[in-house]
Amino acid sequence: MDTKYPLRRDFLKLGTAALAPWPLQGHPAGWPERPVRLVVPSSAGGSPDAICRILGAELARALNQAFIIDNKAGASGTIGMMDVVRAAPDGYTLGYGNVGTLAINRSLFARLPYDPDRDLVPVALLGYVQNALVVRPGLGVSSVKDLIALAKAKPGALSMGSAGSGTTGHLSGELFKTLTGTSIVHIPYRGSPQAIQDLMAGQVDLMFDNLSSIAPHLLAGRLQALAVTGARRSTLFPALPTLDESGVAGYDVVAWGGIVAPAGTPMSVVGQLNNLINSVLGVRAVQERYAAIGFETTQCPADRLFERARRETPIWARMVKRSGAQIG
Repeated sequence: MDTKYPLRRDFLKLGTAALAPWPLQGHPAGWPERPVRLVVPSSAGGSPDAICRILGAELARALNQAFIIDNKAGASGTIGMMDVVRAAPDGYTLGYGNVGTLAINRSLFARLPYDPDRDLVPVALLGYVQNALVVRPGLGVSSVKDLIALAKAKPGALSMGSAGSGTTGHLSGELFKTLTGTSIVHIPYRGSPQAIQDLMAGQVDLMFDNLSSIAPHLLAGRLQALAVTGARRSTLFPALPTLDESGVAGYDVVAWGGIVAPAGTPMSVVGQLNNLINSVLGVRAVQERYAAIGFETTQCPADRLFERARRETPIWARMVKRSGAQIG
């Protein structure tokens, strides 16, 4: 294990550990009477997938009913979101809505096929995750300063993978290029796992990715992180500086996500799910499982999810415009 990234090692032992039972406060009569589908609009193995699998397992145990993770990757999350939008609003289809599908896509798509405010209802804001700036083995840089110098010495020669156009990883990289005056070629993939594999194989030089999906590779020493993208250091990798600390003044990007449902879903189900999810996120063992993948949980009313999306939409719109990215 790579010792350059000190952290609480006991977190790593919690990933598959059985959690002690905790009390359930009852739920609407008759629901759920069959398995609930949780649509994740990205590939298996990525950050949203990891986040939802932890939550789904806890909800299944609490409600004594299966929560089935259904990965629907593609088109910057719109394929998965449209699956949720078209589903019957009966409480048996939920979706993972994040900064991409609820905020970035509003400006990324010339014609977004869904309206988050009209077609979806918020259930819960789960929490936040930073991205990390990661480089391939053998690139020959050990700091952000080194990377900037290399990129300026060889404009257009370095390549940057991402989980897809318009993702926070892509836009994190575009912001980095703008603030540092560097030219780096963007190569979008169909999800983080594919991009990470090519990064480890040396097919691309660097990427920005959620700690939730990149952390295991950093801990195993397969990749090298140079910095994190938020305004403060990660509790999982406290030795890693922020990009702002590394000389990229004002840099601050944090991803977030939560649970949504089709518009028209009974508010009794939405309310109970919000209460239950907040209870789950308040359990220390669950918090530690999330902390082990760099995800910081929060507990709040359902509306907070869409409030966050509306507040950040214009911010991301400016970043999309700056990057020149657009779909459709």
